[in-house]
Amino acid sequence: MGVGMTGKQAWIACVWLAWTVLGTGAISQEFQAAPFDRSNLVAWCIVPFDAQKRTPEQRAQMLEELKIRRLAYDYRAEHVASFEEEILTLKKHGIELTAWWFPTVLNDEAKLILSLCKKHEVHPQLWVTGGGDPAMQGDAEAAFMATEVQRLREIALAAQEAQCQVALYNHGGWFGIPENQLRLIDAIDLPNVGIVYNLHHAHDQIDRLPEILRKIGPKLLAMNLNGMQTDGERIGKKILVIGQGDRDREWLRVLGQSGFKGPIGILNHTDLDARQRLIENLEGLDQLVLEWGRKP
Repeated sequence: MGVGMTGKQAWIACVWLAWTVLGTGAISQEFQAAPFDRSNLVAWCIVPFDAQKRTPEQRAQMLEELKIRRLAYDYRAEHVASFEEEILTLKKHGIELTAWWFPTVLNDEAKLILSLCKKHEVHPQLWVTGGGDPAMQGDAEAAFMATEVQRLREIALAAQEAQCQVALYNHGGWFGIPENQLRLIDAIDLPNVGIVYNLHHAHDQIDRLPEILRKIGPKLLAMNLNGMQTDGERIGKKILVIGQGDRDREWLRVLGQSGFKGPIGILNHTDLDARQRLIENLEGLDQLVLEWGRKP
């Protein structure tokens, strides 16, 4: 502090400095590598997104070979008949069903998922998405939000009975704006509702990632990683291997210093062999973490 400052002036200067640092998105915590350990990683987008079209048993064997002990389950209509087989196979191989891509309304398919969760005593996060025009304002936005609150609250109440959390999944549109998701969570007002934040659906938000993580941190249930290129979605590079994007070292630092310790997803989300893409992402992530782990 400046020479000759009074105690009050010094205090004001400290408050101003803290506000300035936080306002720029700086994160002061030491980089933590533990959240990126293999034991905390979740395989995502490897069921319908897999050139090999693996069965539940083949998928579990693949994850076991890669030492990935968690799965976020996404599906298509042809997978509904094998829901129960998937749960039982994961249990047999000691793989946690961490999350389930969930219907947007509490329909028969959603009720089937919840009934199986109760039957087999598994409690995945239920990842629920939404849409909406991001430019909505006034009465139109208020009406849309009221409908969304009703829709999501019905799901969350049913999820409570199965001891599951509901995570709002950013997938673009009004629903994909973190501040809007926080507004929904406040309005839903149930303790089992939070957020799963996906980098591959947040190319337009990467510049303010420190700010976003500070805001959603208390409600962040899971985080899905992706190689991030500047303007990636606009230039046809929405899905990249971790480590191949020009923003990857940046988001890794921010996440590693954010204090987040929840599940972290790595994805395929291509029509390629899910095993090969998972390996590439594991290698890319390990290299980035190693680099940051060496930095003071």
